[in-house]
Amino acid sequence: MRLTLFAVSAAALTLAACGSGPLAPAGSTYGQNPTLVEPSSRILPVVNIAPAVGWPRGVTPTAPQGFAVQAFAEGLDHPRWMYRLPNGDVLVAETNAPPKPEEKQGGIRGWIMGLVMKQAGAAVPSANRITLLRDADGDGVAETRTAFLENLMSPFGMALVGDRLFIANADAVVSVPYQTGQTRIDAAPVKLADLPAGRNHHWTKSLVASADGTRLYVGVGSNSNIGENGLDEEVDRAAILEIDVATGARRVFASGLRNPVGLAWEPTSGALWTAVNERDELGNDLVPDYMTSVRDGGFYGWPWSYYGQTVDRRVKPENPQAVATALSPDYALGAHTASLGLHFHDGASFAPAYRGGAFIGQHGSWNREPKSGYKVVFVPFAGGRPAGPPQDFLTGFLNDEGEALGRPVGVITDRSGALLVADDVGNVIWRVAPAT
Repeated sequence: MRLTLFAVSAAALTLAACGSGPLAPAGSTYGQNPTLVEPSSRILPVVNIAPAVGWPRGVTPTAPQGFAVQAFAEGLDHPRWMYRLPNGDVLVAETNAPPKPEEKQGGIRGWIMGLVMKQAGAAVPSANRITLLRDADGDGVAETRTAFLENLMSPFGMALVGDRLFIANADAVVSVPYQTGQTRIDAAPVKLADLPAGRNHHWTKSLVASADGTRLYVGVGSNSNIGENGLDEEVDRAAILEIDVATGARRVFASGLRNPVGLAWEPTSGALWTAVNERDELGNDLVPDYMTSVRDGGFYGWPWSYYGQTVDRRVKPENPQAVATALSPDYALGAHTASLGLHFHDGASFAPAYRGGAFIGQHGSWNREPKSGYKVVFVPFAGGRPAGPPQDFLTGFLNDEGEALGRPVGVITDRSGALLVADDVGNVIWRVAPAT
Protein backbone atom coordinates (compact mmCIF):
# COMPACT_ATOMS: atom_id res chain seq x y z
CA MET A 1 0.00 0.00 0.00
CA ARG A 2 2.82 2.42 0.83
CA LEU A 3 4.38 1.91 -2.62
CA THR A 4 1.00 2.35 -4.28
CA LEU A 5 0.38 5.63 -2.48
CA PHE A 6 3.87 6.83 -3.32
CA ALA A 7 3.41 5.95 -6.98
CA VAL A 8 0.04 7.67 -7.17
CA SER A 9 1.32 10.81 -5.44
CA ALA A 10 4.43 10.92 -7.62
CA ALA A 11 2.34 10.58 -10.78
CA ALA A 12 -0.06 13.28 -9.63
CA LEU A 13 2.73 15.68 -8.75
CA THR A 14 4.62 14.98 -11.97
CA LEU A 15 1.52 15.56 -14.09
CA ALA A 16 0.60 18.70 -12.22
CA ALA A 17 4.11 20.12 -12.44
CA CYS A 18 3.85 20.56 -16.19
CA GLY A 19 3.53 24.12 -17.50
CA SER A 20 0.37 26.17 -17.21
CA GLY A 21 0.33 28.52 -20.15
CA PRO A 22 2.61 31.33 -21.37
CA LEU A 23 4.01 33.79 -18.87
CA ALA A 24 3.13 37.46 -18.75
CA PRO A 25 6.03 39.90 -19.26
CA ALA A 26 8.29 40.18 -16.19
CA GLY A 27 6.91 42.60 -13.63
CA SER A 28 3.57 43.03 -15.39
CA THR A 29 1.58 41.37 -12.61
CA TYR A 30 2.77 43.97 -10.09
CA GLY A 31 1.71 47.56 -9.50
CA GLN A 32 -1.38 49.67 -9.95
CA ASN A 33 -2.29 48.39 -13.42
CA PRO A 34 -1.33 44.71 -13.64
CA THR A 35 -1.64 42.62 -16.78
CA LEU A 36 -4.46 40.09 -16.57
CA VAL A 37 -3.65 37.34 -19.06
CA GLU A 38 -6.19 34.88 -20.43
CA PRO A 39 -6.96 32.13 -17.89
CA SER A 40 -5.89 28.55 -18.44
CA SER A 41 -7.23 25.53 -16.62
CA ARG A 42 -6.00 22.02 -15.81
CA ILE A 43 -7.39 18.79 -14.38
CA LEU A 44 -4.82 19.00 -11.60
CA PRO A 45 -3.20 22.18 -10.25
CA VAL A 46 0.37 23.03 -11.13
CA VAL A 47 2.63 21.83 -8.31
CA ASN A 48 6.16 23.26 -8.15
CA ILE A 49 7.28 22.98 -4.56
CA ALA A 50 10.39 24.48 -3.04
CA PRO A 51 11.33 21.70 -0.59
CA ALA A 52 12.14 23.07 2.85
CA VAL A 53 15.77 22.45 3.86
CA GLY A 54 16.56 25.20 6.39
CA TRP A 55 19.49 27.60 6.66
CA PRO A 56 23.10 26.37 6.62
CA ARG A 57 25.10 27.66 9.57
CA GLY A 58 26.32 31.21 8.98
CA VAL A 59 24.01 31.89 6.01
CA THR A 60 21.42 34.67 6.17
CA PRO A 61 19.01 36.32 3.74
CA THR A 62 20.34 39.19 1.64
CA ALA A 63 19.35 42.83 2.16
CA PRO A 64 20.21 45.88 0.02
CA GLN A 65 23.61 47.48 0.32
CA GLY A 66 23.88 49.51 3.50
CA PHE A 67 21.86 47.05 5.60
CA ALA A 68 22.96 44.25 7.90
CA VAL A 69 21.01 41.05 8.57
CA GLN A 70 21.24 39.00 11.75
CA ALA A 71 19.13 36.47 13.63
CA PHE A 72 17.07 38.18 16.33
CA ALA A 73 15.97 34.75 17.63
CA GLU A 74 16.64 31.21 16.38
CA GLY A 75 15.33 27.72 17.11
CA LEU A 76 11.68 28.72 17.22
CA ASP A 77 8.79 26.40 16.30
CA HIS A 78 7.17 27.60 13.07
CA PRO A 79 7.07 31.34 13.92
CA ARG A 80 4.54 33.07 11.67
CA TRP A 81 3.26 36.31 13.18
CA MET A 82 4.60 39.00 15.51
CA TYR A 83 3.41 41.88 17.63
CA ARG A 84 5.49 44.54 19.40
CA LEU A 85 4.37 45.55 22.88
CA PRO A 86 4.76 49.20 23.97
CA ASN A 87 7.85 48.39 26.09
CA GLY A 88 9.59 46.89 23.05
CA ASP A 89 9.04 43.20 23.87
CA VAL A 90 8.17 41.17 20.78
CA LEU A 91 5.47 38.52 20.85
CA VAL A 92 5.77 35.68 18.34
CA ALA A 93 2.96 33.29 17.44
CA GLU A 94 4.53 29.84 17.07
CA THR A 95 1.67 28.25 15.24
CA ASN A 96 0.34 26.15 12.40
CA ALA A 97 -2.96 24.85 11.06
CA PRO A 98 -5.35 23.14 13.47
CA PRO A 99 -6.50 19.58 12.74
CA LYS A 100 -9.30 19.45 10.19
CA PRO A 101 -12.56 17.68 11.02
CA GLU A 102 -12.47 14.18 9.54
CA GLU A 103 -15.44 14.78 7.28
CA LYS A 104 -13.84 17.90 5.79
CA GLN A 105 -10.47 16.60 4.60
CA GLY A 106 -11.06 17.66 0.97
CA GLY A 107 -10.81 14.43 -1.06
CA ILE A 108 -8.03 13.92 -3.64
CA ARG A 109 -7.22 17.63 -3.86
CA GLY A 110 -6.95 17.82 -0.09
CA TRP A 111 -4.69 14.80 -0.14
CA ILE A 112 -2.43 16.36 -2.78
CA MET A 113 -2.38 19.61 -0.81
CA GLY A 114 -1.32 17.66 2.26
CA LEU A 115 1.64 16.27 0.32
CA VAL A 116 2.51 19.76 -0.88
CA MET A 117 2.38 21.25 2.61
CA LYS A 118 4.52 18.47 4.04
CA GLN A 119 7.28 18.93 1.46
CA ALA A 120 7.10 22.71 1.84
CA GLY A 121 7.64 22.46 5.60
CA ALA A 122 4.11 23.54 6.49
CA ALA A 123 2.72 20.32 7.96
CA VAL A 124 4.31 20.39 11.42
CA PRO A 125 1.93 20.26 14.41
CA SER A 126 1.04 23.64 15.87
CA ALA A 127 2.95 24.65 19.01
CA ASN A 128 -0.14 26.69 19.95
CA ARG A 129 2.09 29.12 21.80
CA ILE A 130 2.95 32.80 21.94
CA THR A 131 6.58 33.38 22.89
CA LEU A 132 8.00 36.62 24.28
CA LEU A 133 11.37 37.89 23.02
CA ARG A 134 13.23 40.70 24.77
CA ASP A 135 16.38 42.51 23.63
CA ALA A 136 17.10 44.52 26.78
CA ASP A 137 20.66 45.54 25.84
CA GLY A 138 19.74 46.66 22.31
CA ASP A 139 22.33 44.55 20.49
CA GLY A 140 19.79 43.19 18.00
CA VAL A 141 19.58 39.72 19.59
CA ALA A 142 16.87 38.67 22.02
CA GLU A 143 18.58 37.43 25.17
CA THR A 144 15.28 36.67 26.92
CA ARG A 145 12.82 34.10 25.58
CA THR A 146 9.82 32.90 27.57
CA ALA A 147 6.67 30.91 26.90
CA PHE A 148 4.35 33.89 27.28
CA LEU A 149 1.00 32.18 26.64
CA GLU A 150 0.40 28.49 25.94
CA ASN A 151 -2.35 26.00 25.04
CA LEU A 152 -3.99 28.24 22.46
CA MET A 153 -5.80 27.17 19.27
CA SER A 154 -3.56 27.97 16.29
CA PRO A 155 -3.04 31.59 17.43
CA PHE A 156 -2.15 34.26 14.90
CA GLY A 157 -3.07 37.95 15.25
CA MET A 158 -2.45 39.89 18.47
CA ALA A 159 -3.39 43.36 19.70
CA LEU A 160 -3.06 45.12 23.06
CA VAL A 161 -5.99 47.33 24.06
CA GLY A 162 -5.50 48.99 27.42
CA ASP A 163 -4.58 46.27 29.89
CA ARG A 164 -5.93 43.36 27.83
CA LEU A 165 -4.13 41.44 25.13
CA PHE A 166 -6.41 40.09 22.40
CA ILE A 167 -5.44 37.00 20.41
CA ALA A 168 -7.10 35.71 17.27
CA ASN A 169 -7.19 31.93 17.52
CA ALA A 170 -8.34 29.87 14.55
CA ASP A 171 -11.83 29.65 16.06
CA ALA A 172 -12.28 32.68 18.33
CA VAL A 173 -10.91 36.00 19.55
CA VAL A 174 -9.85 35.67 23.18
CA SER A 175 -8.18 38.00 25.65
CA VAL A 176 -5.97 37.87 28.73
CA PRO A 177 -4.93 40.55 31.23
CA TYR A 178 -1.50 42.12 30.64
CA GLN A 179 0.81 44.25 32.76
CA THR A 180 3.84 46.00 31.28
CA GLY A 181 6.94 43.86 31.55
CA GLN A 182 5.18 40.54 32.13
CA THR A 183 7.07 37.61 30.64
CA ARG A 184 4.39 34.97 31.20
CA ILE A 185 0.61 34.91 31.51
CA ASP A 186 -1.10 32.02 33.28
CA ALA A 187 -4.62 33.46 33.33
CA ALA A 188 -7.17 31.51 31.32
CA PRO A 189 -8.13 33.29 28.08
CA VAL A 190 -11.63 34.76 27.98
CA LYS A 191 -13.57 34.49 24.72
CA LEU A 192 -14.78 37.73 23.17
CA ALA A 193 -16.25 36.40 19.92
CA ASP A 194 -16.40 33.22 17.88
CA LEU A 195 -14.73 33.17 14.47
CA PRO A 196 -15.63 31.02 11.45
CA ALA A 197 -13.78 27.71 11.74
CA GLY A 198 -14.82 24.20 10.64
CA ARG A 199 -12.79 23.11 7.62
CA ASN A 200 -10.47 26.11 8.03
CA HIS A 201 -9.06 25.82 4.52
CA HIS A 202 -7.49 29.18 5.36
CA TRP A 203 -6.95 29.09 9.10
CA THR A 204 -4.91 32.20 9.92
CA LYS A 205 -6.84 34.99 11.60
CA SER A 206 -5.01 38.32 11.60
CA LEU A 207 -6.01 41.07 13.99
CA VAL A 208 -5.62 44.84 14.44
CA ALA A 209 -7.32 47.28 16.80
CA SER A 210 -8.79 50.66 15.93
CA ALA A 211 -6.89 53.71 17.16
CA ASP A 212 -9.40 54.29 19.97
CA GLY A 213 -9.40 50.63 20.99
CA THR A 214 -13.16 50.20 20.65
CA ARG A 215 -13.10 47.84 17.66
CA LEU A 216 -11.05 44.91 16.41
CA TYR A 217 -10.62 43.94 12.78
CA VAL A 218 -10.04 40.29 11.91
CA GLY A 219 -8.98 38.87 8.55
CA VAL A 220 -10.77 35.59 7.77
CA GLY A 221 -9.85 33.61 4.65
CA SER A 222 -12.18 31.53 2.50
CA ASN A 223 -12.91 27.85 3.13
CA SER A 224 -12.06 26.96 -0.48
CA ASN A 225 -10.38 28.14 -3.65
CA ILE A 226 -13.50 29.41 -5.44
CA GLY A 227 -16.42 28.29 -3.31
CA GLU A 228 -16.28 24.65 -4.41
CA ASN A 229 -17.18 23.44 -0.92
CA GLY A 230 -20.46 25.32 -1.03
CA LEU A 231 -21.25 28.88 -0.02
CA ASP A 232 -22.82 27.66 3.21
CA GLU A 233 -19.20 27.09 4.35
CA GLU A 234 -18.28 30.67 3.45
CA VAL A 235 -20.53 32.57 5.82
CA ASP A 236 -18.53 35.52 7.22
CA ARG A 237 -15.41 34.20 5.44
CA ALA A 238 -13.30 35.76 2.67
CA ALA A 239 -13.88 38.89 4.69
CA ILE A 240 -12.63 41.33 7.27
CA LEU A 241 -14.83 41.24 10.37
CA GLU A 242 -15.30 44.12 12.77
CA ILE A 243 -15.78 43.18 16.44
CA ASP A 244 -17.00 45.49 19.18
CA VAL A 245 -14.54 45.21 22.08
CA ALA A 246 -17.18 46.02 24.69
CA THR A 247 -19.84 43.51 23.59
CA GLY A 248 -18.20 41.01 21.22
CA ALA A 249 -20.78 41.80 18.55
CA ARG A 250 -19.37 41.29 15.07
CA ARG A 251 -20.24 42.34 11.54
CA VAL A 252 -18.73 42.01 8.09
CA PHE A 253 -16.66 45.13 7.45
CA ALA A 254 -15.56 44.16 3.91
CA SER A 255 -16.10 41.02 1.82
CA GLY A 256 -15.02 39.26 -1.35
CA LEU A 257 -11.39 39.12 -0.14
CA ARG A 258 -10.29 35.51 -0.72
CA ASN A 259 -7.66 35.40 2.02
CA PRO A 260 -6.94 38.74 3.71
CA VAL A 261 -3.93 38.08 5.93
CA GLY A 262 -1.82 41.18 6.59
CA LEU A 263 -3.80 44.03 8.18
CA ALA A 264 -2.28 47.45 8.87
CA TRP A 265 -3.27 51.09 9.26
CA GLU A 266 -1.74 53.36 6.62
CA PRO A 267 -0.18 56.20 8.65
CA THR A 268 -1.02 59.18 6.42
CA SER A 269 -4.67 58.48 5.61
CA GLY A 270 -5.50 56.29 8.59
CA ALA A 271 -7.13 53.81 6.20
CA LEU A 272 -7.13 50.07 6.83
CA TRP A 273 -5.06 48.11 4.29
CA THR A 274 -4.83 44.39 3.75
CA ALA A 275 -2.62 41.94 1.84
CA VAL A 276 -4.72 39.32 0.05
CA ASN A 277 -3.94 35.91 -1.46
CA GLU A 278 -6.00 35.49 -4.59
CA ARG A 279 -7.33 32.31 -6.21
CA ASP A 280 -5.47 29.43 -7.87
CA GLU A 281 -5.71 27.11 -10.90
CA LEU A 282 -6.06 29.77 -13.62
CA GLY A 283 -2.44 29.61 -14.76
CA ASN A 284 1.00 30.88 -13.84
CA ASP A 285 0.03 34.56 -13.90
CA LEU A 286 -3.50 34.56 -12.54
CA VAL A 287 -4.61 35.87 -10.24
CA PRO A 288 -2.20 38.49 -8.84
CA ASP A 289 -2.12 38.68 -5.08
CA TYR A 290 -2.61 42.26 -3.97
CA MET A 291 -2.73 44.85 -1.24
CA THR A 292 -5.54 47.32 -1.03
CA SER A 293 -7.17 49.92 1.12
CA VAL A 294 -10.43 48.56 2.49
CA ARG A 295 -13.75 50.35 2.36
CA ASP A 296 -16.44 49.80 4.96
CA GLY A 297 -19.03 47.69 3.16
CA GLY A 298 -16.78 47.15 0.15
CA PHE A 299 -17.01 43.97 -1.93
CA TYR A 300 -13.88 42.79 -3.78
CA GLY A 301 -15.22 40.07 -6.06
CA TRP A 302 -14.51 36.65 -4.56
CA PRO A 303 -15.59 34.12 -5.67
CA TRP A 304 -17.45 35.41 -8.73
CA SER A 305 -14.85 37.80 -10.09
CA TYR A 306 -11.24 38.81 -9.61
CA TYR A 307 -9.30 42.03 -9.73
CA GLY A 308 -12.49 44.00 -9.88
CA GLN A 309 -15.08 42.77 -12.33
CA THR A 310 -13.19 40.09 -14.33
CA VAL A 311 -15.62 37.17 -14.14
CA ASP A 312 -14.33 33.75 -13.06
CA ARG A 313 -16.35 31.47 -15.35
CA ARG A 314 -15.63 28.43 -13.20
CA VAL A 315 -17.92 29.67 -10.44
CA LYS A 316 -21.51 28.47 -10.81
CA PRO A 317 -24.07 29.86 -10.60
CA GLU A 318 -22.75 33.22 -11.78
CA ASN A 319 -23.70 36.35 -9.89
CA PRO A 320 -23.65 39.38 -12.20
CA GLN A 321 -25.32 41.59 -9.60
CA ALA A 322 -22.48 41.03 -7.16
CA VAL A 323 -19.82 41.37 -9.88
CA ALA A 324 -21.20 44.77 -10.86
CA THR A 325 -20.36 46.07 -7.39
CA ALA A 326 -16.85 44.56 -7.12
CA LEU A 327 -14.06 47.01 -6.31
CA SER A 328 -10.63 46.81 -7.93
CA PRO A 329 -7.65 46.43 -5.58
CA ASP A 330 -5.09 49.21 -5.28
CA TYR A 331 -1.82 47.38 -5.97
CA ALA A 332 -0.90 43.97 -7.42
CA LEU A 333 1.83 41.91 -5.76
CA GLY A 334 2.41 39.18 -8.34
CA ALA A 335 0.61 35.92 -8.99
CA HIS A 336 0.96 33.13 -6.42
CA THR A 337 3.49 35.05 -4.31
CA ALA A 338 1.50 34.26 -1.14
CA SER A 339 1.80 37.82 0.13
CA LEU A 340 1.07 37.53 3.86
CA GLY A 341 2.85 40.08 6.02
CA LEU A 342 2.04 43.80 5.68
CA HIS A 343 3.70 46.57 7.66
CA PHE A 344 3.99 50.30 7.10
CA HIS A 345 7.46 51.37 8.18
CA ASP A 346 7.27 53.55 11.26
CA GLY A 347 10.92 53.78 12.27
CA ALA A 348 13.34 56.66 11.78
CA SER A 349 16.47 54.54 11.47
CA PHE A 350 15.96 53.75 7.76
CA ALA A 351 16.58 56.28 4.98
CA PRO A 352 13.73 58.74 4.35
CA ALA A 353 12.77 56.87 1.14
CA TYR A 354 11.48 54.01 3.28
CA ARG A 355 9.42 56.12 5.64
CA GLY A 356 5.70 55.36 5.43
CA GLY A 357 6.15 52.70 2.78
CA ALA A 358 4.90 49.13 2.95
CA PHE A 359 6.95 46.01 3.57
CA ILE A 360 5.28 42.80 2.40
CA GLY A 361 6.33 39.29 3.41
CA GLN A 362 5.87 36.98 0.42
CA HIS A 363 5.75 33.39 1.65
CA GLY A 364 6.26 32.01 -1.86
CA SER A 365 4.42 29.96 -4.48
CA TRP A 366 3.80 26.23 -4.54
CA ASN A 367 1.88 26.22 -7.82
CA ARG A 368 3.81 28.32 -10.33
CA GLU A 369 6.60 27.70 -12.85
CA PRO A 370 8.92 29.49 -12.30
CA LYS A 371 8.53 30.03 -8.56
CA SER A 372 7.48 33.45 -7.29
CA GLY A 373 7.67 35.26 -3.97
CA TYR A 374 10.06 33.88 -1.32
CA LYS A 375 11.17 37.38 -0.37
CA VAL A 376 10.23 40.59 1.38
CA VAL A 377 9.39 43.45 -0.96
CA PHE A 378 9.03 47.16 -0.30
CA VAL A 379 6.50 49.48 -1.95
CA PRO A 380 7.04 53.24 -1.52
CA PHE A 381 4.03 55.37 -0.54
CA ALA A 382 3.30 59.08 -0.95
CA GLY A 383 0.18 60.85 0.24
CA GLY A 384 -1.24 57.58 1.53
CA ARG A 385 -1.00 55.79 -1.84
CA PRO A 386 1.53 53.48 -3.53
CA ALA A 387 4.08 55.58 -5.38
CA GLY A 388 6.31 53.31 -7.43
CA PRO A 389 7.23 49.78 -8.40
CA PRO A 390 8.01 47.13 -5.77
CA GLN A 391 11.61 46.79 -4.64
CA ASP A 392 13.23 43.56 -3.48
CA PHE A 393 14.31 44.13 0.11
CA LEU A 394 15.12 40.75 1.66
CA THR A 395 15.97 37.89 -0.69
CA GLY A 396 17.99 34.67 -0.74
CA PHE A 397 15.30 32.42 0.70
CA LEU A 398 15.76 29.99 -2.23
CA ASN A 399 19.07 28.28 -2.96
CA ASP A 400 20.47 27.48 -6.42
CA GLU A 401 18.66 24.12 -6.40
CA GLY A 402 15.29 25.80 -5.87
CA GLU A 403 15.03 24.61 -2.26
CA ALA A 404 13.60 26.82 0.47
CA LEU A 405 16.11 27.84 3.13
CA GLY A 406 13.28 29.77 4.71
CA ARG A 407 9.95 31.43 3.95
CA PRO A 408 9.06 34.94 5.18
CA VAL A 409 5.68 35.61 6.76
CA GLY A 410 5.02 38.42 9.26
CA VAL A 411 6.91 41.72 9.21
CA ILE A 412 7.09 44.41 11.91
CA THR A 413 9.63 46.93 13.22
CA ASP A 414 11.35 46.69 16.58
CA ARG A 415 11.58 49.67 18.93
CA SER A 416 14.73 50.94 17.15
CA GLY A 417 13.05 50.89 13.74
CA ALA A 418 14.83 47.77 12.47
CA LEU A 419 12.71 45.38 10.42
CA LEU A 420 11.85 41.99 11.94
CA VAL A 421 10.83 39.16 9.63
CA ALA A 422 9.28 35.89 10.83
CA ASP A 423 10.64 32.91 8.88
CA ASP A 424 8.45 29.88 9.57
CA VAL A 425 10.57 27.36 7.62
CA GLY A 426 13.91 28.61 8.94
CA ASN A 427 12.41 28.85 12.47
CA VAL A 428 14.08 32.21 12.97
CA ILE A 429 13.21 35.90 13.34
CA TRP A 430 15.51 37.94 11.08
CA ARG A 431 16.47 41.51 11.95
CA VAL A 432 17.44 43.98 9.23
CA ALA A 433 19.00 47.26 10.29
CA PRO A 434 21.25 49.92 8.73
CA ALA A 435 24.85 48.71 8.77
CA THR A 436 27.07 50.50 11.25
